[in-house]
Amino acid sequence: MTDSLTAVLPVFLVILIGLGLKKARWVPDAFWAPAESLTYTVTFPALLVANLARADMTTVAWAPLMTVQALAVLIVAGAAVAARRPLSARLGLDPAAFSSVFQSLIRPNTYVGLAVAAALYGEMGVTLTAICVAVVVPLVNVLSVSCLAWLGRGQSASALGIARGIATNPLILACLLGIGLNVSGLGLPPVIGPTLDILGRAALPVALLAVGAGLSFHHLRQAFAPVVTASAIKLAGLPVLVWGGCLMAGLDGPTSAVAVLYAGLPCSASSYVLARRMGGDAPLMAGLITAQTLASVVTVSVLAWFGG
Repeated sequence: MTDSLTAVLPVFLVILIGLGLKKARWVPDAFWAPAESLTYTVTFPALLVANLARADMTTVAWAPLMTVQALAVLIVAGAAVAARRPLSARLGLDPAAFSSVFQSLIRPNTYVGLAVAAALYGEMGVTLTAICVAVVVPLVNVLSVSCLAWLGRGQSASALGIARGIATNPLILACLLGIGLNVSGLGLPPVIGPTLDILGRAALPVALLAVGAGLSFHHLRQAFAPVVTASAIKLAGLPVLVWGGCLMAGLDGPTSAVAVLYAGLPCSASSYVLARRMGGDAPLMAGLITAQTLASVVTVSVLAWFGG
């Protein structure tokens, strides 16, 4: 347990430093949005491309791993939609609020996941997490946008719009490029590889600081029951589901551990942006993100301990 905590807690300490910098106003508020945009569009994709292009894919059970992750997300999403009416009545959710809860059940904070996987398993952890990203990110985007188009206030989304958003997602494009360079045998050119390495080293610190700066305690207090219910499902229920899938698929220990950790990540900050743009309950979304991020300090540490 001590080794797992030693590896995991610095990740969350950086998040708390980001929160402290925001609260103390040591860093201007105008810094955070461009920093997060730079991470999303440049440094984080650079990290994914460099790692996937160099990975030894022959040693990775990528197909079963992707299948387990996708099926787990679909099961949780399908169960949530099937139980929408009784769940909404019990938790006092209107359609827009349910769409925010729905996002919180399936969308992972990949920044936190990569940092934890790198700390625990090194380059192999980053590779396995990137494979999870390649299947989960497009899937949860389709599901989330579809749910908001259905339930969001005054919003609609066409199939073409959903497809365009996925096709231009920098993380998805980076995964495809990295895998393409790998399987084609081209790899990374001498100059391009080191350049991507330099950019990639900036990705996780800035991303984690931005995660902390985005936490909102004001919204956390406004909807206790939905926050607790959704957080329990996302941080405990989904990892258990993925763990069962890994057992059935016969995945090895490290692969299963990374898969379970990825499933147990808190909801991503991008969920708030999507909720705000497509008529979801943005304040509730902010509370869900904050609660899951704080609770994941404990839950991710426990998952890392079991995986170790």
